[in-house]
Amino acid sequence: MSTTFKNSMREVMSTAWRFFRITGESFSECLKRSWMLLKLKAQMKKRTVQFFYQKVNGEIRQAFGTMRDEVIADKIKGNDTRRKNDDLFTYWDCEKVAFRSFKKFNLVKIA
Repeated sequence: MSTTFKNSMREVMSTAWRFFRITGESFSECLKRSWMLLKLKAQMKKRTVQFFYQKVNGEIRQAFGTMRDEVIADKIKGNDTRRKNDDLFTYWDCEKVAFRSFKKFNLVKIA
């Protein structure tokens, strides 16, 4: 087994258990969402991805985002001291031309 595969599995299971503890949803639903997040992250490293998530107010938002280094490298401030929030997924929004984030469990669909 490769190290990257083990790390991916560790990330998926860790995220799924976190969702399970926080939301009280079934573990299978939490695992499904965790896999979807891993796939979204992997696709965003390569290209711009269309996806949907539920906003805090309940509205479903369509987004086009990326995490490609060549797009976001010059936009990240070197001395950003904000604490990382494990419940949020942060990405570069290609329509808003700014960083955006959403609660990880609220990811609905990857187009």
